[in-house]
Amino acid sequence: MPTVSVKRDLLFEALGQKYTDEEFDELCFEFGLELDEITSEKEILIREQGDEKAEGASDVVLYKIDVPANRYDLLCLEGLVRGLQVFKEKLEAPRYKRVSPANGGEPQRMLITEETASVRPHAVAAVLRNISFNPERYESFIELQEKLHQNICRKRTLVAIGTHDLDTISGPFTYTAKAPGDIRFKPLNQSKEYTATELMTLYKTDSHLRHYLHIIENEPLYPIIYDSNGIVLSMPPIINGDHSKISLNTKNVFIECTATDLTKAKITLDMVVTMFSEYCEEPFTVEEAEVVYPDGRSCVYPDLAYRTETLSGDFINKRVGIDESAESIAQMLTRMCLRSEVSGEGDGIRVEIPPTRPDVIHACDIMEDAAIAYGFNNIVRSTPRTYTVANQLPINKLTELLRQDVAAAGFTEALTFALCSQEDVADKLRKNIAETRAVHISNPKTAEFQVARTSLLPGLLKTVAANRKMPLPLKLFEISDVVLKDETKDVGARNDRRLCAVYYNKSPGFEVIHGLLDRLMQLLDVKAGRNHGYHIQAAEDSTFFPGRCAEVFSCGKSIGHLGVLHPDVISRFELTMPCSAIDIDIEPFL
Repeated sequence: MPTVSVKRDLLFEALGQKYTDEEFDELCFEFGLELDEITSEKEILIREQGDEKAEGASDVVLYKIDVPANRYDLLCLEGLVRGLQVFKEKLEAPRYKRVSPANGGEPQRMLITEETASVRPHAVAAVLRNISFNPERYESFIELQEKLHQNICRKRTLVAIGTHDLDTISGPFTYTAKAPGDIRFKPLNQSKEYTATELMTLYKTDSHLRHYLHIIENEPLYPIIYDSNGIVLSMPPIINGDHSKISLNTKNVFIECTATDLTKAKITLDMVVTMFSEYCEEPFTVEEAEVVYPDGRSCVYPDLAYRTETLSGDFINKRVGIDESAESIAQMLTRMCLRSEVSGEGDGIRVEIPPTRPDVIHACDIMEDAAIAYGFNNIVRSTPRTYTVANQLPINKLTELLRQDVAAAGFTEALTFALCSQEDVADKLRKNIAETRAVHISNPKTAEFQVARTSLLPGLLKTVAANRKMPLPLKLFEISDVVLKDETKDVGARNDRRLCAVYYNKSPGFEVIHGLLDRLMQLLDVKAGRNHGYHIQAAEDSTFFPGRCAEVFSCGKSIGHLGVLHPDVISRFELTMPCSAIDIDIEPFL
């Protein structure tokens, strides 16, 4: 959960009321938040860097408040105060308006060129006109952008926000992409101009910006925004230009968001303008801006879209466990910044979702807000109408029983990764990846986790390789799920519960693995026999040594293999001694 730090005295001044720490903690709980810590800048520095570094630091009391990750409207002092004031019914939820430029002027325009398609294809923009900043508002404005960057913007990978003093630049603006060597400008808080290539080198040692370099540094073209005079506004998602930086004296702010995800960009822009439009000369109004796409399409932003949802009071009463009238529920929702009224038919409630609440996606989200407004502590405990008795899944019960007995047989249990590389389940086992029915990860982060395992054997062999210095013999086992493609399933794959064991020693030890199979069948009360019991018969499998492999059958159905591993398999897992293994499916024994 994101944590918002606000100065206590500033917060109480904005709320128009002073609270004790306990009273404010209770208010946060009622509103669905948590007062995580009461501290100060000096205390934080003492704790993190020691007394010497904390000298001269501020003693102003800070409240650290945990906010739900999807409540972007509570990530700054302005949104937090507005939400609490509406909740306490001291303020009506404001209506946000998108307006055209005064005196019938043309809106600011941003032209997107086709070169941006390969890096960050989307952009949105808006203008906060005649805004008034003071040091606290300015600091909050910057902090909100940083909170959004870390949250919905996913560390600038999805969206990057740029804010500029509109009076220092002139539109229309051009959003394009150029080779790093062709970009040259003076970045924010620097004293000279750099090329984009030089900036990448410069910021590799910057504790803040170095975390974002990877987003574009390997791209042939870097995104860049110019004004009509060729002045660089920003090189998203890395840094803004110094020429258009905002200050306490800024009156008109041009906000642009470049993105790989247009929906996230719209939400981000809506959040910034709705939170700070209250400081405009005409509060809660935002001047529109026009964005022109390479294909000629034109869109006007910000959206500031309101939408209406209708649901019944009975729906909320049943799911929350309360008994309130539709009028009462509508009033509770209005306290959560969701203007609501009873519709003309039955107990229907018409709920208006404002642009500050993109977290409201489904009727259940509205129901959750009704529960918060009612008060979770006020919901009467009641016995469930349906009585059920919990029980362990049969497959898990069987697994637990087998784990104990295999361990009692002298084997050590291992727990290996459910994901592995393609090489582990195919090449190293002398199999073709197409024949393994492996489920592939579409965007693997590392080469070690490319597919879901189709066998427990690679994980155990890697465990043996990591413990080669341990005294011999090494006897390991694992009972876990493997994942296999299955077109008959609605998700296209299924889980199978498998048991795998390996014996690693100077001699192959086939008799040890065979003995383990017999012990397992004795525990499962399966007699030896071809039709209604179990038996093994010679088989050929590329993973096993020719002539030293058997297929295991139970009640006439194949459930796995056992045998001595092929020397190539052993060497590919960096092992040097013979190894026997068994790999069987235990689900048929349920």
